[in-house]
Amino acid sequence: MRIIPASFYRGDDVESIASALLGKILVTRHHDRITSGRITETEAYKGVDDKACHAYGGKRTPRNEVMYAEGGHAYVYICYGIHFLFNVVTNRKDHPDAVLIRSIHPIAGVPTMLDRADKPDLKPNLAAGPGNLTRALGITMDHSGLTLFGPGLHIADDGQQLSNNDIIATPRIGVESAGVDALRLYRYIIRGNKYVSGRRTDPRKA
Repeated sequence: MRIIPASFYRGDDVESIASALLGKILVTRHHDRITSGRITETEAYKGVDDKACHAYGGKRTPRNEVMYAEGGHAYVYICYGIHFLFNVVTNRKDHPDAVLIRSIHPIAGVPTMLDRADKPDLKPNLAAGPGNLTRALGITMDHSGLTLFGPGLHIADDGQQLSNNDIIATPRIGVESAGVDALRLYRYIIRGNKYVSGRRTDPRKA
């Protein structure tokens, strides 16, 4: 299993990167406690032209500044004052694209994840949904701005291959105020995987 290189994140097609992240392994390490899971659900956010993106219209604040860094950094923010949401910054410097990692299928450190989430046993919702994911993996605002290549936080490739038929694209969740951009098929899930949040079917075939 190898850590994904910086070049993977620095392409200019955030949709392709969001899709390609499916099946990769997200890993965290705290005080020698390793937790990891296979990415099963992502959402692409297309920079200054996407009304659902924090950088829409070139908006630049202390909160989203890391989105303007080179691809391969973590962008974490607080949603509703409660949940930490973990994003992967993509594209080149000053091109603020990002991918929200919404769900994983837990692999390593499940007892640690259960303890963090205060849950008795493993069920699909342990790390399904972006708030559940960060809680299970111990991701907080301290991770925002870190690169994705260190022992404490990285994404790895274990060689699993997904075909186009294995991936479903749907509209994103919770971005209804973005108008026509809310309808774009920028959410990607692994077909048939129960470790995802929200809709699990192709809206064009439902």
